[in-house]
Amino acid sequence: MSGFSAEWLALREPYDAAAFNAAVRDAAIASIAGLDPVAIVDLGCGTGSGLRALAPLIPARQTWRLVDNDLSLLARAADTERPSRVQITAVPIDLAHDLEAALDGAVDLVTTTALLDLVSAPWLERLAVECAARRLPFYATLSYDGRIELSPQDPGDTAMIAAFNTHQRTDKGFGAALGPKSAAEAIAQFARIGYFVDRQPADWVFAPHDREIQNELLAGLAGAARAIGAPELDDIVGWLTRRRDLVAAGRSSMRIGHIDLFARPTEMRRPDRSQSNSTSPSRR
Repeated sequence: MSGFSAEWLALREPYDAAAFNAAVRDAAIASIAGLDPVAIVDLGCGTGSGLRALAPLIPARQTWRLVDNDLSLLARAADTERPSRVQITAVPIDLAHDLEAALDGAVDLVTTTALLDLVSAPWLERLAVECAARRLPFYATLSYDGRIELSPQDPGDTAMIAAFNTHQRTDKGFGAALGPKSAAEAIAQFARIGYFVDRQPADWVFAPHDREIQNELLAGLAGAARAIGAPELDDIVGWLTRRRDLVAAGRSSMRIGHIDLFARPTEMRRPDRSQSNSTSPSRR
């Protein structure tokens, strides 16, 4: 599940990379230390930005299963440049219905980027249960947490941010989305099944010169407000015009709140590498 254009994903990728929390990332990498090869599943992979960010930091041989239901994005992900020690399998799966299939077989780490705020509480519970049944660590980056700071402030900011956060809770293909509550819900779900969970802020930060992505985000806020019918259209248009003028003048900056989290079982599974069949029960 992606639902985003390749152009938008390319625009945001360097800002994603800058936002990733290093401590949480290092904990995820430490969980697979000593495994060679290591098998990683990337849920909702988009064009493969998660692989590009993480694979160079893992010294072991790696097999990545890239999962998405957007065939165009998946094709781009499969063609991504990567270290020679990395092998890729692109798997078209509708995660809303076939999550379990995405996790079958050889898996040592499950990862995802900017997915959790799109999913529902029941789906997230399914994910936690499936990870726990396999005793798999789970690394999720860039879950939106509802914080948006715009500078300088505008009288319309509060209403527009509230409208965006309301829209974030609408169905994105998995049922009523968790939106800004996704990270908190994920932490609670994994803690409930006995996982240790590390969470840290991983905010997007946009300076005045980051005009293109600021304009895209402002358009996204306005579109979300229009979709739910609040505020009034004239107020939305006036707010968007004023904020775009600030961007054009090089006076606008933004911070968008995100959370990175890493959840690991109290007793990590260590697969039997002596088995030639990578899908044997010892890998589950």
